Amino acid sequence: MILLENLFILFFGHALADFVLQPDAMGYGKNRNDKIHDMEHSLFPVWYYWLTAHAMVHGGIVYMITDSLLLGVVEVLIHWITDFSKCEGWITMHQDQAVHIGCKVGYSFLL
Repeated sequence: MILLENLFILFFGHALADFVLQPDAMGYGKNRNDKIHDMEHSLFPVWYYWLTAHAMVHGGIVYMITDSLLLGVVEVLIHWITDFSKCEGWITMHQDQAVHIGCKVGYSFLL
């Protein structure tokens, strides 16, 4: 039963971080290829600030749920790389979400 509880709360945390806690500015801003970064003298933060902040939200949620700093840091790194890959067009949105969900399944088994 603990495995299912961990899966549920990690999936909930993922949905919260990826859809509720990601404003449009972050969703567009984390993509270095988005037109939002085209303005030469824009005061809008650079893409890697947004992407890192987004990955940190995910890592923080994983840490709070699992009480494991290691899993939180792993989540930050994997989430950053996966979202960067999606923004570059190397993987699709579905592949991106599959990696994220796969991580949560892995964390659940490790716990």
